[in-house]
Amino acid sequence: MDVAVIASRKERARVWFETLRDEICEVFEGLEASLPAGAPLADWAPGRFLRTPWSRTDHSGKPGGGGEMSIMKGRVFEKVGVHVSTVFGDLAPEFRGEIPGAQSDPQFWASGISLIAHPHNPHVPAVHMNTRFVITTKSWFGGGADLTPVLAHRRRQSDPDAIAFHAAMKAACDAHAAVAPYDKYKSWCDEYFYLKHRNEMRGIGGIFYDYLDSGDWETDFAFTRDVGRAFRSIYPELVKKNFTLPWTDREREEQLVRRGRYVEFNLLYDRGTIFGLRTGGNVESILSSLPPVVKWP
Repeated sequence: MDVAVIASRKERARVWFETLRDEICEVFEGLEASLPAGAPLADWAPGRFLRTPWSRTDHSGKPGGGGEMSIMKGRVFEKVGVHVSTVFGDLAPEFRGEIPGAQSDPQFWASGISLIAHPHNPHVPAVHMNTRFVITTKSWFGGGADLTPVLAHRRRQSDPDAIAFHAAMKAACDAHAAVAPYDKYKSWCDEYFYLKHRNEMRGIGGIFYDYLDSGDWETDFAFTRDVGRAFRSIYPELVKKNFTLPWTDREREEQLVRRGRYVEFNLLYDRGTIFGLRTGGNVESILSSLPPVVKWP
């Protein structure tokens, strides 16, 4: 492919992920500020994001890009991270066989956004979203979004939050049906975010896709942007629907135990965690997906 085309695509993807980061951070800070008087923790100060840049070297010690962590701890969000990174270099020899297109040439480039939110209020679901663009001798988009209610009676497909979240993800897919079959991506999410050792789903699902290279880069990129936009739109609505509800000690305990499932999945199965750690990514950024307080019974 023409070098100029590749450079343009890299720049457009990087700018989009950083723009989406800025938009989501603004919306989330707005949620912190808008918690009504009388709501749980409303007497706390609203949180603000703290941004921390980081850089990396590849396995040979050469400069390999980096990124920026954005972490907020406030009165709505016990912990939320919205991170972007753009990394490049040579993949370590033991990792090349696992990445499409890296077997014959170890050079790679990857840019993306990764978000995870752990709210204080057990009635507000935890959420995860990430999208990325990766280039080796091949190139593709991947990502998705999934919702994790932490209370058992809310962790059902019939719950209004689940219905609204699925509808938003379906709309993003349906707008690009030629490259984004909703049923496939929904099933892929259910299969991916599954704790095999516990024989249970992590949450209520969403969509997941990877290795998206339909031959129409513009459409693939447009779909990836719409996944981010759909998330930016629907999740704040779910937060506002629930963040004034009071909670009990029992519900807080249930939340902390359920967070343990999040830890188990991210450390045992998550591709993003594994890829980041094995390509010399920022450890603090990668592991910021873990909740600040958690229990195992």
